Amino acid sequence: MNYDVVILGHIAKDILIFAEEEKNALGGAVYYGAMALSKLNYASAIITLLSKEDYFYLDVMRKAGVEVFPSESEMTSGIKNTYFGENYDKRVCEPIAFAGEFTAENIPDITTKVFHIGGIMAGEVSLNLIEHICSQFERVSLDLQGVLRVRDGKELKFVDWPDKESGLKGIHTVKADSVEAEVITGEKDISKAARIIAEWGPSEVVITHKEGLIVYAEGKVYEASFTPHAIKGRTGRGDTSIATYLASRLNASPEESCKFAAAVTSLKLEKEGPFDRTYQDVVTKLKADYSLA
Repeated sequence: MNYDVVILGHIAKDILIFAEEEKNALGGAVYYGAMALSKLNYASAIITLLSKEDYFYLDVMRKAGVEVFPSESEMTSGIKNTYFGENYDKRVCEPIAFAGEFTAENIPDITTKVFHIGGIMAGEVSLNLIEHICSQFERVSLDLQGVLRVRDGKELKFVDWPDKESGLKGIHTVKADSVEAEVITGEKDISKAARIIAEWGPSEVVITHKEGLIVYAEGKVYEASFTPHAIKGRTGRGDTSIATYLASRLNASPEESCKFAAAVTSLKLEKEGPFDRTYQDVVTKLKADYSLA
């Protein structure tokens, strides 16, 4: 089967803490990204590592139409996310477990229009594996979280990627949030940071922030705001944004895809868990808030 988007990364058993209320939830780009794509009728698959005893967690994805390629690990990754403030934009992330490093053997013989490397923390993919993936697939996307967010005891810290210039040479699309963009470039202005990242090789750069996202492509910056009626599902915001941007870009312009991703993510933010609306809901949102039919 020829997939639209394949996502590689750890699935996570997360703990979410909001105002002292603790909840268990699945996490990771493979979960939030692929589930959104399935609801929007894109052919998606995930490649992931987790404990054999946790394979049942993948059933919800299979039932949604996502193709799943798991490999067994000693444990399943997890992060405790403690949120502060009414909009949940400020959070502290603590690693609970780490499923280990992917190898080329974990990647099945598949074809896809886009291959997204969506790690939740550094150590999942090596520079050699990134280069291998770039040699095997025509369009590769990388979430900088998976190379910048480093485990340091009971903390996850953002640390600059020493291999960034060689590692980004073969990458088509880079995704970051505003913090990651500053860590890797030293630039607070996200539009300037996007241009710097593009100078290292990527054709397109997607940066999310609390108000929305920007896209730098073809020498231009495009912007779209998030417009949720309420914020109840902060976790997975960036994963939803990049997955739907990549899928939209298969047929639409960078500007249109920026708005599409913002619309989908806005609807996702209104509810805990992955995006769970319809394509028609997104079309309605695009007409109402983004002047895009």
